[in-house]
Amino acid sequence: MRQDAPGLLAAIVRFSLRFRGVVLVLAGILIVYGTLTLSRSKYDVFPEFAPPQVSIQTEAPGLAPEQVEVLATQPIENAINGLPGLQALRSQSIQGLSVITITFNPGSDIYRDRQNLGERLGALATQLPQGVQVPVMSPLTSSTSVVLDIGLTSDKRSLMELRTLSDWTLKPALLAVPGVAKVAVFGGDTKEYQVQIHPEQLLKYNLAVDDVLTAARRATGVRGAGFIDTSNQRIVLQSAGQALTVQEIAGTIVRHQAGGNVTLGDVAQVVVAPEPPIGASSIMGHPAVQLVISEQYGANTLEVTQSVEKALASMKPGLTAQGITLHADLFRPANFITTATGNIKSSLMIGGVLVVIVLMLFLYNLRTAAISLVAIPLSLLAAVTVLEYFGFSLNTMTLGGLAIAIGLLVDDAVIVVENIYRRLRENRHAEVPRAVFTVLLDASLEVRSAVVYATLAIALVFIPVLTMSGIAGRLFAPLGIAYVLATLASLLVAMTVTPALCYLLLANRPLPESEAPLVRWTKDRYRGMLLRVETSYRVVMTVVVVVTLMAVAALPFFGGSFLPELREGHFIVHMSAVPGTSLQESIRIGNHVTAALLKLPFVRSVSQNAGRAEKADDTWGTQYSEFNVDLKPLSGDAAEAAVSDIRKALAPFPGVNFAVKTFLTERVEETLSGFTAAVAVNIYGNDLDTLDAKAADVAKILAQLPGAADVQVQSPPGTPQLVVRLRKQALAHWGFDAVTVLDAIRTAYQGDQVGQVYDGNRVFNVSVILAPQQRGKVAEVGALPIRNAAGTYVPLKELADVYEDAGRYVVLHDGARRVQTVTANVSGGNVSAFVAAAQQQIAAKVALPPGSYVEFGGAAAAQSQSTHDLLINSLIAGVAIILLLFMVLGSTRSLLLVLVNLPFALVGGVLAVFATGGGLSIGSMVGFVTLFGITLRNSIMLLSHYDHLVNVEGMTWGPEAALRGAQERLSPILMTALVTALGLLPLAIGSGAPGREIEGPMALVILGGLVTSTALNLLVLPTLALRYGRFQRDTPGDTHPAEA
Repeated sequence: MRQDAPGLLAAIVRFSLRFRGVVLVLAGILIVYGTLTLSRSKYDVFPEFAPPQVSIQTEAPGLAPEQVEVLATQPIENAINGLPGLQALRSQSIQGLSVITITFNPGSDIYRDRQNLGERLGALATQLPQGVQVPVMSPLTSSTSVVLDIGLTSDKRSLMELRTLSDWTLKPALLAVPGVAKVAVFGGDTKEYQVQIHPEQLLKYNLAVDDVLTAARRATGVRGAGFIDTSNQRIVLQSAGQALTVQEIAGTIVRHQAGGNVTLGDVAQVVVAPEPPIGASSIMGHPAVQLVISEQYGANTLEVTQSVEKALASMKPGLTAQGITLHADLFRPANFITTATGNIKSSLMIGGVLVVIVLMLFLYNLRTAAISLVAIPLSLLAAVTVLEYFGFSLNTMTLGGLAIAIGLLVDDAVIVVENIYRRLRENRHAEVPRAVFTVLLDASLEVRSAVVYATLAIALVFIPVLTMSGIAGRLFAPLGIAYVLATLASLLVAMTVTPALCYLLLANRPLPESEAPLVRWTKDRYRGMLLRVETSYRVVMTVVVVVTLMAVAALPFFGGSFLPELREGHFIVHMSAVPGTSLQESIRIGNHVTAALLKLPFVRSVSQNAGRAEKADDTWGTQYSEFNVDLKPLSGDAAEAAVSDIRKALAPFPGVNFAVKTFLTERVEETLSGFTAAVAVNIYGNDLDTLDAKAADVAKILAQLPGAADVQVQSPPGTPQLVVRLRKQALAHWGFDAVTVLDAIRTAYQGDQVGQVYDGNRVFNVSVILAPQQRGKVAEVGALPIRNAAGTYVPLKELADVYEDAGRYVVLHDGARRVQTVTANVSGGNVSAFVAAAQQQIAAKVALPPGSYVEFGGAAAAQSQSTHDLLINSLIAGVAIILLLFMVLGSTRSLLLVLVNLPFALVGGVLAVFATGGGLSIGSMVGFVTLFGITLRNSIMLLSHYDHLVNVEGMTWGPEAALRGAQERLSPILMTALVTALGLLPLAIGSGAPGREIEGPMALVILGGLVTSTALNLLVLPTLALRYGRFQRDTPGDTHPAEA
């Protein structure tokens, strides 16, 4: 065992003993400052797991999806491609709207990314085709985005009044709340002044649609009038002639003619009416308006939620007075944050109490236990302070890292305290007692090398976790950082505060003459067990090797999932009806779905959003709905059963596809693939019809696989369309140009915005559109009269072929390539096995044309990449750990003895995974990484003590030295294993509770591995060391650490 120069560590220990008062004051300051930092820390469920993303929306009113793709999406994608740091580019082109999502490399400056993107879009704006509006970047939001979902219902107020109130009162007030990024309003009737044309009246007065547009535009126009400068004043001229009421607009003159003027009211009906809706909403089956509030990037979710609720509380009395009911918590993510972080905190506290019990049983002295326990708050608060300084939130991952470290936090202090305690007791029985200062210094330095190297080994073990790429890295790196910070802090505490406290509380105090009863009882039986293992060496080693090989062989057969199902107490239910389903029908079906869900005893509330909201990031069609299903408080098992009950409640609705997800799981999956599903199969190609056909084949294969659920084609064909195909010869014959006809169709069925009416600070659009009784009849489209320059009216069917056809609602792009995507969820959680079977079946049964190919995305692909990263980085870290171990052990034999314990640690972890369902998540694999670090630590401590006995105490290596060393290390190793195990026990037992879903499997793996690795460490490693170890006294000139 090689000795490092006393150097810095020896100086630190000496300073801590000499200036113990200063050290303890600094520790007190850390506790106070850390507590204050903890009180103002930002809490969240997850760290920011999404890479920097920007969403671009481009309106192209009236254009079909294929036209939006060519005229809006492709030019913007071409301009964006080549941006610095661009990682992924996805787009959706629907009728009248293009939404492009740009993902940048992790770690890039999102504000610089937005600036670079803005420059590209600014240069492009003037080059877009006519009819395509300027692209707009959506506000920057956090990974989880939604901070609150609220709604309004009323028996006394109309949906138009509710929507107007939402748009002009609630939304501005909520946007003014610090931390709010945007507010999307779903449902209700958006107020609009409509000039509803009657074609027969146009024929009567020989007027064209353009005449109506011009008159309405002039009636509602606003112009500035300048100012007048007098000798001592500047007087502003304000013109006030705009038509502001229905009557004034209807009285606008369209034409002057003999016998009386023709007004807008003569050829159209002027009314206040709702804009043609693109979305609708209901709450508990009642028509409603919903507001989805999103938080800014990096905002504190709890603080923003509380601020929004404070603003809502101030508005609620006014709403109630108007007969409006405010539903303030349809979806409140802060509930899960509070519950999850609270559960992790309780696990920390319970684990701490169990650690106290273990220390008291083993140390059997209140003062030594208290000294050891001080390491826990000091290490935790030090880690929290550093995390806060570098901008990390306290979330389930960082708190989980601290929770799984709690056992190790006390371990460094226990090793130092136990050694000091033993040396002080020996010193009092010595013939010539040494000075207490010297005893404390030597006892602390005796274990410094072993403790330092063991701690460094744990830090190195976590390198694979810290260097994982993708979303797994962004989720688990904070856990690893918190764990390593806390472990390093505990090392510093063990080298400074622990010796100082020992001097204060143990140096001149009475000490028990014997060890704790539990330790004596354990040691008495331990010696006999070691002797029996030695006599049955071949049998024991055969069992160890066979069991280890079985565990390794079982690993490939374990299924896996990227993340476990989170117990959020809230579900998102996606409903997709037949393409082309109207909003009214979606709401009708949704009301039945709501009624079925409300019959479930654990459901608290149900709300539905059908279609999409204006200026929102989603591109949902009228056939699509999303339900927020909020649950009453449930236990972990009941929450797991709730998913099955919800699926059963949805089963009786034929012809409708459903998907059930928790919000955070959905956000993670959407970040991975762009879709809210665990598995995404992307089919690339140029021909949309071919992509549709192949997607149908893939969907059929996926639906037949075991565990398949919610299989959907994301851009299904079959959306009903009415095609108007102009005939060039007919246009020439009647003297029309194509744009005149297209403009007339657009005005009639989409409407043309011609102006605005101002009501105080509220602004309402004025549009010209066909009367609803004629706009709602498919057969009447061909009869639409259009006037040419000569004043002749020609029905549309004379100028174009008008026929029904089937099209698509959305055209998808990925990487600026056309793509059709099939998504699926997996019941049972074995996503890896499902994807493997799907890949095999698709390769065998789906023949793709040249230029087309298939890629798998989603959680399965992310898990595969994360597993690959973890394995490769583990190999690299393994080399570094081996070099470190060789430096500290100084012998290849000793190195091999340490490494031989690692596979047996795997045995217990594998058994734990098998006992809990046989699923390997990323969290479970991180648990194995942690387990290997703990196992290395214990092995180093045992072998370092053997070296100490030979090189410092002068023993000859043999059976007696092996037995003595094992017995003297029994108590520290057992304490390490027990405090770690009991510290993790609350996480493991409550692994299904909110907040423990990820750390629970980790804790189970570590617990299982601790059992087998500790057994091997205490029973088999001493025997192996006796047979194969070479502990010899160094020749003069060599120095050794005196590890105890």
